[in-house]
Amino acid sequence: MSTVVDYQITSGHADWPHLRDSAQWAEANGFGAIWVVDHLAGSSMGGNQSYEAFTWLGAMAATTERIELGSLVTNVWNRSIGTSIVGAATVAEISERRFWFGVGAGTSPLSSFAWEQHAVNAPIEPAMERRHDRVEELLELSSRMWGDTSGEFPTFMTPQHIPRRIVGVNSVRLSQIAAVKADGINVAWAHPRRDEFLAACREQSPAPDFEWTTYVTYDPALRDEEHPTRQEMASRGITRVILLETGVPHVR
Repeated sequence: MSTVVDYQITSGHADWPHLRDSAQWAEANGFGAIWVVDHLAGSSMGGNQSYEAFTWLGAMAATTERIELGSLVTNVWNRSIGTSIVGAATVAEISERRFWFGVGAGTSPLSSFAWEQHAVNAPIEPAMERRHDRVEELLELSSRMWGDTSGEFPTFMTPQHIPRRIVGVNSVRLSQIAAVKADGINVAWAHPRRDEFLAACREQSPAPDFEWTTYVTYDPALRDEEHPTRQEMASRGITRVILLETGVPHVR
């Protein structure tokens, strides 16, 4: 089975009409999905503004027809975990397509991304273990909400296409959590511990349809499956390659 190639964009360098056209460009040019980042301020990704992720995704769902949509990654501290789950379900329902619900543990108080959380007095957890716990809590709650047969969540959104939950990992523990409780894993291709994280995930024997995804800076040459980097990705079992555009996104 061939690897799917996706396109990821930020909102810091373009207004909504440009971002809308970029999503349509990605759809017209055969990408499998278009993914967005989840930041509160543009400078975190080198830009001048930042759109709220689920609002933006809902708008793209309404202005595209076939391309799948995703978040990479939803910061589990930017909203309550229940709100994030309902947001993902809403995008899936509006789009009538698969939604790739990428989730991540959030930043430490000392990282370069922490300032935007501090600026709006948002929760920021210093303990890595607790940040990982919150990812696990989201995965467990989404499983219960979307698979509810007991009536525990009456009238909560359960979309026709249940979102696929992808954990962005930066530790062995998150890799293990992803294997057992999620539908896929995402690793930065350039991460020095990439192969360790992939191996830790495989040791937990994830489901046969588990998604092995990676992201890398956008390079059109990487759309060619014969490219040496693509060949190396295939050798690691990667099933989806997400090309991250950090500047102005492409349009028609």
